[in-house]
Amino acid sequence: MPKIKTGRVNYPDGWELIAPTLHDLEAKMRQAENDPNDGKRKCEALWPIFHIAHQKSRYIYDLYYKRQEISRELYEFCLEQGYADANLIAKWKKPGYERLCCLGCIQTRDHNFGTTCMCRVPKHLREENKVVECVHCGCTGCGSGD
Repeated sequence: MPKIKTGRVNYPDGWELIAPTLHDLEAKMRQAENDPNDGKRKCEALWPIFHIAHQKSRYIYDLYYKRQEISRELYEFCLEQGYADANLIAKWKKPGYERLCCLGCIQTRDHNFGTTCMCRVPKHLREENKVVECVHCGCTGCGSGD
């Protein structure tokens, strides 16, 4: 007889330490999803959602890799449950991508001439007094040399 799946989730040890912050970010995400986008461009409406998703992933990444405050079990649980973006965190571990804002900025198929997004260009190599805003996520610069 097959196992019956229940909706219960067994939370690993340490969950109660990070749960309030993750729930606050989830509430911000719901608010950003429900905000009216009157007067905004189509791409600008998604920028707050990308920003909050980046915050959640960076929070879990910092807790595990930088501060070593959570266990591997809790880290993997957060990735499996969708609290963080595993692909984005995998890029942050590689040199040159430590400050990457979103995966859309490095996908060459989404940009002209098969290059990456303008926000990946270091500030000292850009034209002077030119403000660059990423079309994908609204980032103003995520190059590692900034």
